[in-house]
Amino acid sequence: MTSPATDITHLFSSIRQIAARVEETMRADLERVLVDNDPLLVEVLHYALLNGGKRIRPMLVVVSSRLCGRDDDDLYLLAAAFEYLHVATLVHDDVIDHADQRRGVDAVRKKYGMAAAILAGDWLHARSMHLISSLAGQQGLNIFCHATTSMVDGEFLQLRHVADITVTEEQYFAVILRKTARLISSTCEIGALFGGGTTQQVAGLATYGRKVGIAFQIIDDLLDYLGDKQATGKKVGNDFVEGKLTLPLIHALNRAGEEDKKTLLKCIKGHQDQPDACSTAKRLMNELDSFDFSRQRAGLEAKEGLSALTLFNRTRHGESLAVLEGLAGYVLTRDK
Repeated sequence: MTSPATDITHLFSSIRQIAARVEETMRADLERVLVDNDPLLVEVLHYALLNGGKRIRPMLVVVSSRLCGRDDDDLYLLAAAFEYLHVATLVHDDVIDHADQRRGVDAVRKKYGMAAAILAGDWLHARSMHLISSLAGQQGLNIFCHATTSMVDGEFLQLRHVADITVTEEQYFAVILRKTARLISSTCEIGALFGGGTTQQVAGLATYGRKVGIAFQIIDDLLDYLGDKQATGKKVGNDFVEGKLTLPLIHALNRAGEEDKKTLLKCIKGHQDQPDACSTAKRLMNELDSFDFSRQRAGLEAKEGLSALTLFNRTRHGESLAVLEGLAGYVLTRDK
């Protein structure tokens, strides 16, 4: 059994190798399909796509396909489709949030304007759908479209629950399943489908992706309170200020005694943008073990995801399984 540190090292080595080939594929794809397009569109797409990023979603496509027996040039074009979609969502998110920076540089909306950002995101989404349909067929496109429409539905559900003190853990998980987990699940499921996986293999990898996606979002929500702004690139307590009730706050409200609950409600219903409101809520969440509870739940989700991979033969698939194990470990220990 490898150590967590070894898994993480292997993970990032594999990601770098896959990312390099995916980036090469994206450059070639853009050069081919943008020949007669407006130069500004070409510039914006290159800026958005080729300015860093971990390429975790493409990596999941590639590793899932490899586990099921296929690794060829078309696989990296399929993987690129998921990076196109991911970047499209980031570009549009920055428009919605009026964000000025992304990955340490000007956001597309800041550098090129609102209209260019929206249109470039639309192009990336359209191109990703075309590639999925061409390479993974109607079944792959159905999975992909279900995941992308779920993302929108999840965001609407989250908007509905803003500052709603009655929101339950069940409702919270309904949101993160839609807005995060189903897309990550779809990368694994479509990769396995493309690779010629059996029904059981496709289902197992889809479960792995869904569970790790849930764990990822729980940790993301924890980092909103516990993260370092320098590492995450986000203001600490941003979710709280926006009125988003995530797992640690929901747990604290459920566990708090009468006085602590009154204090929490005052923080939530008052001026959330006041520093003392967030710090008071954070202190109470810590005292009520809500951060530990959330981290443990993320660990349970990741463990269940790894259990779905036991149908693969470790002797034959050890390298690919090590990457997926490393990703699960990284999700739980990441600081950004």
